[in-house]
Amino acid sequence: MPNSSPTPEPLTLTARISQLFPVLTPAQIARIAVHGRTRNIQPGDVLIHAGAQVTPFFVVTAGQVEIVQPSGSGENLVAVHNPGQFTGEVQLISGRRALVAARASQAGEVIELDREHLLALVQTDSELSEIIMRAFILRRVELIAHGFGDVVLIGSNNCSGTLRVKEFLTRNNHPYAYVDLDHDADVQTLLDHFKVFAGDIPVLICGGDIVLRNPTNQQIADCLGFNNAIDQTQIRDLVIVGAGPSGLAAAVYAASEGLDVLVIEANAPGGQAGSSSRIENYLGFPTGISGQALAARAYTQAQKFGAQVIIAQHAIRLGCDRKPYTVEVSTGACVPTRTIIIATGAEYRKPALDNLTRFEGVGVYYGATFMEAQLCAGEEVVVVGGGNSAGQAAVFLAQTAKRVHVLIRADGLSESMSRYLIRRIEDNPAIILHTQTTIVALEGSQHLERVSWQARGSEDIETQAIRHVFLMTGAAPNSQWLGGCVVRDDKGFIKTGADLSPDELAAAHWPLGRAPHLLETSVPGVFAVGDIRAGNVKRVASAVGEGSISVSFVHQVLHEY
Repeated sequence: MPNSSPTPEPLTLTARISQLFPVLTPAQIARIAVHGRTRNIQPGDVLIHAGAQVTPFFVVTAGQVEIVQPSGSGENLVAVHNPGQFTGEVQLISGRRALVAARASQAGEVIELDREHLLALVQTDSELSEIIMRAFILRRVELIAHGFGDVVLIGSNNCSGTLRVKEFLTRNNHPYAYVDLDHDADVQTLLDHFKVFAGDIPVLICGGDIVLRNPTNQQIADCLGFNNAIDQTQIRDLVIVGAGPSGLAAAVYAASEGLDVLVIEANAPGGQAGSSSRIENYLGFPTGISGQALAARAYTQAQKFGAQVIIAQHAIRLGCDRKPYTVEVSTGACVPTRTIIIATGAEYRKPALDNLTRFEGVGVYYGATFMEAQLCAGEEVVVVGGGNSAGQAAVFLAQTAKRVHVLIRADGLSESMSRYLIRRIEDNPAIILHTQTTIVALEGSQHLERVSWQARGSEDIETQAIRHVFLMTGAAPNSQWLGGCVVRDDKGFIKTGADLSPDELAAAHWPLGRAPHLLETSVPGVFAVGDIRAGNVKRVASAVGEGSISVSFVHQVLHEY
């Protein structure tokens, strides 16, 4: 909502005002004051520049501070902070660039804290931590809801790259504005202004002037400065590779116990669980929680305790021949560390189908979130798989799809899916279960148009005019980057603890008098948790548990140094 007026109206908020903009008590302000310094402000003073890498935290004690987002035709007024209120959102915790600016609109006084003192405050003062962190999270939700970011995405729903970029920004909780090439009447003016063509999509306009044509996720992360505040040459106590539930749990516990923690994530926090539409059997969430919401909370929680997270850089090699160990990432940097937790998880296996790669993102998907559900509303869809992820997807998609066909190789769902999901599938007339059935062909031009499947033992092939297929079958471990460092089973999953035989430890030249700890690999101080570990239990709670308890063994290994 561009506006060049000097006193524009603030945006309409959808969350509770008292939690978004709480008013601190004098006692609470006094506790904050000991961490910072007092500063006088005059009208027009800019306290925070949009795009600034280093941004302080301000508590207004007198006067007034406006939060604004610069735009091409002026600016958007986001909020007004009065005495007792404070600036900031989750960007302050992560150390990323500011999405909005702050300036004084009335003379007064503020208390200023740098990021380090703010982190110390939220780590030690539980009451203020709850107030500040809740406000920060809700404010980011509002920025996302209103598209108040530093990114404009130009794309099409018939372009697989557009869906990829949308998912990357959404799962990393970064606000963006979307211009639909197929439906936006003014899109040609925007294309002409930035000298881009329809064939360049997806196009990302970053920071108002940088144009990226079909960018990789790493290029997006670099442009948005996701990793600018992170020193990758520093020797860490612990490097965690993978930010799924197990990796994030390890990061929260390790950082909260004082360890210097760095997490390396190839895409976005949450792993496979992050693409789950709703998890209803996770302890403490009786009404369920989406995988993305759970991941976002854990991600912020880990950063609150000081863990740093590298985004869109994947591990390509583990240096395990000497200490400190190193993890080489896709940029070529080698991160040194005393201990490592491998939490790179597993990916859905891809069936051997002609045209599969061609239709990925334009009819074939590996996650069922609100974004994908919008694409197939009112249409028939296919879900392939018999695990909980497939069941959650089927139930979720059935809310908006005309019909959901669930295809499984097995005779039934009882051995692979939770009973509550089986009951919902059985009771939903919009869901049709096809047992002993596999997809045999995908057809279409620019987008998937037809799907063919065949029942076991039948010569008949059924072809349906279906444009959306969700593949959630099997699991292939993301362990190729480990080379010969750690012992793996015949499927590529990492062996740990008592599963390592004496012969395997001897062949791996295990150097210590003690046996490997629970979850420790054949390399001392290198652990494996979650779906990457041989014998893992494929449940979010199990992954979180493994990530949490592995930290106790990390402490023991660090004491051996």
